[in-house]
Amino acid sequence: MLINVGYDISIEVAAPTPVHIIADVNNSRSADIASQTPLAVPGPLVTSRDMFGNIIQRFVAPAGVTHLSYRATVRDSGLVERQQFDAEEIPVQNLPDECLNFLTGSRYCETDELSVLAWQLFGNTKPGWTRVQAVCDFVHNHIRFNYQNARATRTALGAYNEATGVCRDFAHLAVTFCRCLNIPARYVNGYLGDIAIPLSPDPMDFAAWFEAYIGNEWVTFDPRNNTPRVGRIVIARGRDAADVPMITSFGLHYLAGFKVVAEEIIGEEKAPKTPSPDALRAA
Repeated sequence: MLINVGYDISIEVAAPTPVHIIADVNNSRSADIASQTPLAVPGPLVTSRDMFGNIIQRFVAPAGVTHLSYRATVRDSGLVERQQFDAEEIPVQNLPDECLNFLTGSRYCETDELSVLAWQLFGNTKPGWTRVQAVCDFVHNHIRFNYQNARATRTALGAYNEATGVCRDFAHLAVTFCRCLNIPARYVNGYLGDIAIPLSPDPMDFAAWFEAYIGNEWVTFDPRNNTPRVGRIVIARGRDAADVPMITSFGLHYLAGFKVVAEEIIGEEKAPKTPSPDALRAA
């Protein structure tokens, strides 16, 4: 299938202001991009990579309103995400070097505050995929999703105590629990449309989930939706949301317009229906 993704964002600044954007399709999916309308901005646009390999685009926004637009058509298998039920935990001493940054606390993931709770909740759970899924089940049931309760400063501990938030809060709490349990976990954001599921009445937005390193590979988990999905497309990966902000301005800016696109292109072969988590686990 083909999936159309992108954004239309308008920002307003009072004076020329440096801006960084991380919102293009991740380079790990670059071979799947069938076509692309790249970001165009007033003046020079510099593209680089951050320490995690994510694509950063940098420019100076002139005073006034700047309109930012990007589109990409991405090829996708159309298959429901594979669940790796037999994936085992890797002892810390055997982990690849790349995993070490994802074992400890970070800006939004206070492992020191939640370690005791994590072992109380999940210490007796079978290690590996079962343990990570138990974390997702708990977080999914503990946090009430509510756009009105979004807050950029809420951490994993705050999400646990307040039991409310948006997808990034679900991801931060699950990431923190996994790290407390010695399972490397990294935060991921990207595009996730309502493909092969009922359409949501809410406006489309960027999505957040996480990846855990089990079975000698990074495996996708989504505590907010807590069910395998179709058409998940990564934008960026990092320790938490502080590493992968969509827009960073080095000066005050106001959001004057915001639209995210993530939808199957009509006319392509339809994706299979998503089975229930219970059915998948019983398979």
